[in-house]
Amino acid sequence: MDWCQKNIARVVADLKTNAQTGLSSAEARARLSIHGQNKLLEAKRESRVVKFLKHFTEFIVIVLIGAAIIAGILGEWVDALAIMAIVVMNGMIGFVQDEKAEAVLEALKRLSAPSAKALRDGNLAAIEASGLAPGDIIVLEAGDSVPADCRIIEAHWFKIDESTLTGESHPINKDTVAVESVMPLADRTNMAYLGTHVVYGRARAAVVATGMSTEMGKIAKLLSEAKTEPTPLQKRLDEFGKKLVYAAGFICAVIFVLGILRGGSTLDMFLTAVSLAVAAIPEGLPAVVTITLALGVQRMVWRHALIKKLPSVETLGSASVIASDKTGTLTQNQMTVRRIFLASGEVIGVAGAGYSLEGGFHKGSAGVAPNENPGLLLILKAGALCNASELKDNGNNGMTVLGDPTEGALLVAGRKAGVKREDLLNGLEFVLEIPFDAGRKMMTSVYKDSNGFYHSFTKGAPERIVPLCSSVFKDDSPRTITRKDADAAMKANAEFSSSAQRVLALACRSSSGPFAAEDGGDSPSPLEKDLTFLGLMGMSDPPREEVFVAVEKARAAGITPIMITGDHLLTAVAIAKELDIFRDGKGGDRALTGEELDMMSEAEFMEKLPRIKVYARVNPEHKLKIVRAWKKRGDVIAMTGDGVNDAPALKEADIGVAMGITGSDVTKEASDMVLTDDNFASIVAAVEEGRNIFGNIRKAVHFLLSCNIGEILVLLIASIAGMPLPLLPVQILWTNLVTDGLPAIGLAMEGVEPGVMDRPPRDPSEGIVGRPLLIVMTLQGAFIAFCTLFVFAAQLYWFKGTLIKAQTMAFTVLVFCQKFHVFNCRSALTSVFKLGVFSNKMLNWAVFTIFASQLLLIHIPALQAIFKVVPLSFRDWAIVFAASSMPLALMEIVKLINERPRKGID
Repeated sequence: MDWCQKNIARVVADLKTNAQTGLSSAEARARLSIHGQNKLLEAKRESRVVKFLKHFTEFIVIVLIGAAIIAGILGEWVDALAIMAIVVMNGMIGFVQDEKAEAVLEALKRLSAPSAKALRDGNLAAIEASGLAPGDIIVLEAGDSVPADCRIIEAHWFKIDESTLTGESHPINKDTVAVESVMPLADRTNMAYLGTHVVYGRARAAVVATGMSTEMGKIAKLLSEAKTEPTPLQKRLDEFGKKLVYAAGFICAVIFVLGILRGGSTLDMFLTAVSLAVAAIPEGLPAVVTITLALGVQRMVWRHALIKKLPSVETLGSASVIASDKTGTLTQNQMTVRRIFLASGEVIGVAGAGYSLEGGFHKGSAGVAPNENPGLLLILKAGALCNASELKDNGNNGMTVLGDPTEGALLVAGRKAGVKREDLLNGLEFVLEIPFDAGRKMMTSVYKDSNGFYHSFTKGAPERIVPLCSSVFKDDSPRTITRKDADAAMKANAEFSSSAQRVLALACRSSSGPFAAEDGGDSPSPLEKDLTFLGLMGMSDPPREEVFVAVEKARAAGITPIMITGDHLLTAVAIAKELDIFRDGKGGDRALTGEELDMMSEAEFMEKLPRIKVYARVNPEHKLKIVRAWKKRGDVIAMTGDGVNDAPALKEADIGVAMGITGSDVTKEASDMVLTDDNFASIVAAVEEGRNIFGNIRKAVHFLLSCNIGEILVLLIASIAGMPLPLLPVQILWTNLVTDGLPAIGLAMEGVEPGVMDRPPRDPSEGIVGRPLLIVMTLQGAFIAFCTLFVFAAQLYWFKGTLIKAQTMAFTVLVFCQKFHVFNCRSALTSVFKLGVFSNKMLNWAVFTIFASQLLLIHIPALQAIFKVVPLSFRDWAIVFAASSMPLALMEIVKLINERPRKGID
């Protein structure tokens, strides 16, 4: 039997404690030695050295380090140092970005309350929370953080904010009554849990679990067990790197064997093979990918998304499911009065949302002036006076609520009509308040006016308030209540509730003398009888306006939005329907509670998974189960959360998204991305950016590989034909690291292509280079090789030039060919002239810088010696430019002829 099911006497007996005196100091020490200190285990953290070295574990980076070592052994120190410099720079960029986004948090430890008020040896004493043991009797008051899991044994108007644990957005009324069966955490009204916060009242409670045995401890354990897998981009790059190295190794082996068979020396053939290896591997690719991701991170900051780990940027582009929390992400987390039922039978609509003062009152399409409607004005005054909360002006016509969100909604509704609580209190003297209680389900405030009259205002559950009323406010004055009046009120209550609105009834009473105010326990106080019924207020947490468009955009992009919440099923479905996350109809969507999920077999759940769009009343284990099920289907899932209960699922998800404003430190720690505005729309914007980043990475790979294919073919054809080497290793390295790297980074600056959110998500197993793109790259690389070899052969055999002059021209043609070719890679289908030749300023500057650098390299003596080149004449430069522009000219003709999209190329 769970602690919540046991009555107080049974709890005290089972814990072997005393409800009045608590534990003795000796007994507490003995229990601490058995159960251990009341602390959560701290998560192990990687040192900065380990974090830095992790950036050198990717396969292609290891290959580059190996190439640098071989170059060093062969005495090619310039090559070796250049490769290592680019590898270290790549690691530094990734490390710095990680350090920026990940503060070293001790979130789980912080959630443990530092001290507690416990009964020891019969005396109330402040002790360290870590010293609490099962059986301790503690006192909890407003403002306290609950120091352990406890069973409440005494409660006085006691409320706890459990949002960090359960996701429940409202403070929970607590009592001492045992529940009949094991309920979800959010419904265990006689329990208080570690890390939650007391917002109202006072209680005495018995500690039933400490440390890792608490609900928070169980979450910490789940968090440590959740797996972190490589992102789709990391997997694809690793696979791509392996294929590249295998291909390069095969080509090198073929060239080496052919050379030996043709009588070449072993050393010469080995050097040739090394040159080919250098040509085959795009040394700048890791750095280009890292910089592309880093630039994407910077752009995402402007779209209210902070990325903690670079590869996560691109993973967003593959997302096929977004599992979102309801409160604060899909909704505004600001309770708002939506409709008012007056005792006269009128239903008044209230415009506006959240705590903004914008909006008025209407009946159908006609506006309603509160000053001309006494019944409306009176119920708004009652809502402002039967209230323990305050409004604080935060500028921009918006308000901040200090206190209960429901009471804040009543105050905002009043302010829309010009009713200010402060103005009302100027002519009244506060007498007493009977706070809201879970048993009574009502609250009453009493005031005395300047004439000595007493006025009480009561709000609460309609089923409790209406039977206490002897009159209704109708036709501008109280009238005796009839059965018809009561039935109309309860019918309106049912209608409001069916729309997932929280409904409060309001009533008042006036007297020329003081009211009898003795406490009636769970029953109404005498002053809460013979009330005048004023009406009902229906309120809800409205959806964010921008979420409607974001959900539509997600659906158009082939992304399935689902809602996972700790709230009630009826409320969750109503909001999901309003946002078009949940669709009715034959074979339509389904909603599920955590309890129903527990009763399903794994096979049944997997079968129904695609149709389940709303999950309500779920716990951390349920959220993990949902995430794992979607991943098992092969989907890429982004999961949002703000409470500690969300942390394990966030860590397990492909993309864990924490809330920056309302999120706990634990969820931020477990997440891959933090939303700085807590907005679902920002997730969809981040998905769009992720898709664009992958597109830009693919463009960079297209450019780099087609260039490398050109280099390989130049060396391969020259070797097979028995020609001298057209390119030297140092020249190839310059081409790969510098002249190719800068334009590839320029491609990373390409803007979002039209229609990027009209395509379905990419298959996570889809490679960076598909077959269509590979064919295009091979043909483009072959044409670059043809242009380079044509100029080399013409200079060497036709113009009878020296080998070094022919190599200089081949080297320059290759570099310039590739720079013209980079404009082809901006789009496989659209002409660069349609895109705008000057629309990508970064790319243009990169190309101009390389042209200038190559010019200096050819004509500065010190550089000539390093790169083994000679000066070129005007005629030579004319030939170079003519040959180099051919790849761009050819592709522009091809694009002009064939404007139909080719699947898989872009």
